[in-house]
Amino acid sequence: MAVTGEPGIQHWADILIIVVYFIIVLGVGLWTLVRPHRGNVENYFLAGRNMPWFAVGASLFSSNIGSEHFVGLAGAGAAAGIALILFEWFPIFLILLLGWVFIPVYVSAGVYTLPEYIERRHGGHRIRLYLSCVSIVLYVLTKLASSMFAGSLFIQMALQWNTYLSLAVLLAITTLYTMLGGLTAVMYTDTFQTVVMVIGSTVVMILSFIKIGGYANLERLYFNAVASVRSDNASTCGLPRADAFHVFQDAVTGDQPWPGLVLQASLGCLWYWCCDQVIVQRSLAARSLTHAKGGSMLAGSLKILPLFLLIFPGMISRILYPDDVACVDPKVCQTVCDNPAGCSNIAYPKLVLELLPVGARGLLMAVMLSAIMSSLTSIFNSASTVFTMDIWRRVRPNAAQRELLIVGRLFVLVMCVLAILWVPMVKAFQGGRLFSYMVAVEGYIGSPLGVLFLLSIFWRRTTEAGAFFGLVLGHLLGVSRLVVELVYPAPPCGEMDTRPHFLSRLHFTYFVQIQLLFTGVMIVAISVCTKPRSPHQLEGVTWWTKITATADDDNDMEMSESYSHNTRKPQLSEIAKDPPLLLRVESRVGARTSYARTVLERIKMAVCGVTDDSQADEKIVVEHIKTFLYQTSTAKNVLNASAIALVVAVAFLTGFYH
Repeated sequence: MAVTGEPGIQHWADILIIVVYFIIVLGVGLWTLVRPHRGNVENYFLAGRNMPWFAVGASLFSSNIGSEHFVGLAGAGAAAGIALILFEWFPIFLILLLGWVFIPVYVSAGVYTLPEYIERRHGGHRIRLYLSCVSIVLYVLTKLASSMFAGSLFIQMALQWNTYLSLAVLLAITTLYTMLGGLTAVMYTDTFQTVVMVIGSTVVMILSFIKIGGYANLERLYFNAVASVRSDNASTCGLPRADAFHVFQDAVTGDQPWPGLVLQASLGCLWYWCCDQVIVQRSLAARSLTHAKGGSMLAGSLKILPLFLLIFPGMISRILYPDDVACVDPKVCQTVCDNPAGCSNIAYPKLVLELLPVGARGLLMAVMLSAIMSSLTSIFNSASTVFTMDIWRRVRPNAAQRELLIVGRLFVLVMCVLAILWVPMVKAFQGGRLFSYMVAVEGYIGSPLGVLFLLSIFWRRTTEAGAFFGLVLGHLLGVSRLVVELVYPAPPCGEMDTRPHFLSRLHFTYFVQIQLLFTGVMIVAISVCTKPRSPHQLEGVTWWTKITATADDDNDMEMSESYSHNTRKPQLSEIAKDPPLLLRVESRVGARTSYARTVLERIKMAVCGVTDDSQADEKIVVEHIKTFLYQTSTAKNVLNASAIALVVAVAFLTGFYH
């Protein structure tokens, strides 16, 4: 089945829609520049902690569902079926866990960043610095590079521009309001872009199903969607998988074996949804725990949609354009998409550019731009937060707010350069499948972080030495596998697999679970052999010792809420020259003594990684924390019931497509 159409974005109506879209997005972003108190650290990095639930939920969703999903997830559907939808559905449980379990602990600890939480939990400088560096590496290798690659691919197809020219235009637009407006600009533009993405992708889905005669024809036509040009030795290459419409594939021979997929989509993704700065920062910016939970509910509900809005359209694209999307011969693929490993990544862009009429193409180009920009701006803001608050402040402990804001904005440019240099590796990894690349790299480097945070929050016996060395050993194991995969890439379909057995016969989802178990065992074993922190040092930083707002606090909370809604909230940065870390005011008592330490003492601190708590007199602003954590019984019951309903919906869909 072939569909002809004018390729690219050329008609004036399409161009007008795109221009109007840019005007609206930049208008929303620049509007945040005129709001009061934007020129301090708390407002730039945490939006003044005053974001409503719909902005939190929309930003959570759009920060996750970026251009790499429109390109990668749709491409995965075209190549191998619906199994990877579990990476969208099972994390719904984790999104709820973020609002109900993790956010109360982070707020109780009073932090800006997740590396900062780990330092407050364990008392070590080195682990905070290590986590900051790991986070930035992850942003470059996965989030930023894949978003830029996917976005440039779509722009290149739509406008026939060079890849790096596409990247330049992309970055020029996204950095403008991110650098100027901070998290408030990012979250409000994310809200607008989420609406555009959902409406636009729904239009594509409807037109796609109409083109093939409805959902009833999808399965029959998909299994017949095979490229006409195939290699002689490719007896099964390029053929649709027999289990393409099942989320649970064979545990041994499956492209995504179900035991590994289930564990990786849940436990393996814990770090991303509950311990990653890009995601958690949105919930920390909520005006209260009720709004944080409401944002989790909205984001979780939207996560059900990718099967219908992305994967099914990707499969339909294969049906309509099998010679391009399902190409097998390397020479043909090189001609079609400039990638001999395969062209499944072009499934969604090609569907948009070939199928949609004039006007609708411009709308969907705006959708893709929304996905691109929402991902990039979220990454830029969170990465600059981590670098500024966790690394630069370590180098320049007395840096003024002006310096911190300038450094945070300039670091965005550094991230862009690093990501551009990594884009060619993204293109070649995992047989050209973008989503598989993202899942694999995040699994090897990111997944051990989930074990660290889980033990830090729920096991009071976890020590700094156990956390640091256990995490380092876990990362060494994962990076060794990643390096081997880069050195021995998967052979083209039809060729003999000569890679080492532990690589070719052990699926990466199984390897990651071994890595997680190893990391957990190392953390526990080393923690048992080292001295734990005292109960006083653990106040406010674990699930069992967190600050809470109970029914006994009703009168106080009502007064606090009335104050916070009718009076300007006191800016914590006004209380001290060095801005507080979210809800905490750090006293500079003992600072001069700290600078007077001998070289030997400083070397000891660097090696052991543990701070001397007697040198810092910290005070938690308990009233502010309780104001955030307080919930009325009605709000609590409604949110709990909604969460249960969402879990039931995910269970039903998983069973239906098992």
